[in-house]
Amino acid sequence: MNTSLKILYNDKITKELLQTFKYKNVHEIPKLTKIIINRGLGEAAQNPKILDKNLEELKLITGQKPAITRTKKSIAGFKIRENMPIGLKVTLRREKMYDFLNKLINLSLPRIRDFRGVSTKQFDGRGNYNLGLKEQIVFPEINYDQIDKIRGMNITIVTTATNDKESLVLLKAFGMPFKY
Repeated sequence: MNTSLKILYNDKITKELLQTFKYKNVHEIPKLTKIIINRGLGEAAQNPKILDKNLEELKLITGQKPAITRTKKSIAGFKIRENMPIGLKVTLRREKMYDFLNKLINLSLPRIRDFRGVSTKQFDGRGNYNLGLKEQIVFPEINYDQIDKIRGMNITIVTTATNDKESLVLLKAFGMPFKY
């Protein structure tokens, strides 16, 4: 399981993309660069225990320790001061990236209630895909009894594709369930 998507990419997907888009050089073939998982925790400014619990949760989901994102400036209306913890982010590369994508496509997305596929409108125009999940319980590592509150996360899949069409074909080849 740990390198199945990487092997699939190297053996099959690169050949398909080369034929589909007629690249002149193998280095033009789009590939995955990184996957970034981001979770905003506005209430962590008032309660530091929330941060610890979410840190463990993201560590379980990704297999990597998240970085704490902090505020850049104080905003009195939101009751935050400069340098307060306000979110978490994880950047996955290489093997962990392929493992997470495999888990996301084959285990987590099908567990979403009334799931019919992910939208094709979430591309950013430069070949990157953004996906928002409303709840963390779709991941098999999360024990439903141990969570205090349902929280979502943003997942950004960064590719070397130059446009959305190439990125769509790449992600579809990996098995991403798009709806039309």
